[in-house]
Amino acid sequence: MMTRLTLRMAAVALAAGSFAGSALADEPGHCVYIQQNMFAGPFHVCEMPIDAARCDELGKTDENKDAVHAAGACPTESLVGTCDKGATKLLYYDGDPSGLEIGCGFQDGTWSTP
Repeated sequence: MMTRLTLRMAAVALAAGSFAGSALADEPGHCVYIQQNMFAGPFHVCEMPIDAARCDELGKTDENKDAVHAAGACPTESLVGTCDKGATKLLYYDGDPSGLEIGCGFQDGTWSTP
């Protein structure tokens, strides 16, 4: 009887661990990618908060590439500026700040420099 109870508890714990792991994969983090379209780029950028599925989608939009999702916030080293789009922030690591500010306005964002 005790063995069955122990096995059932182990099975429940294992199943709960599987669900917890998949939930963490869906948690918002950041997405680093190269942003490019017919109007501008390529720019090295990072967007946050964002989940892995949306990161994958961003990597396939326009001519964007090399999208990688990770936990936590975007790195701030070598930051040129940030476009605050309300729900997300898009951090730029290269490019002309004045041109990027104009582009941020087209995204209905607010531009700031470090």
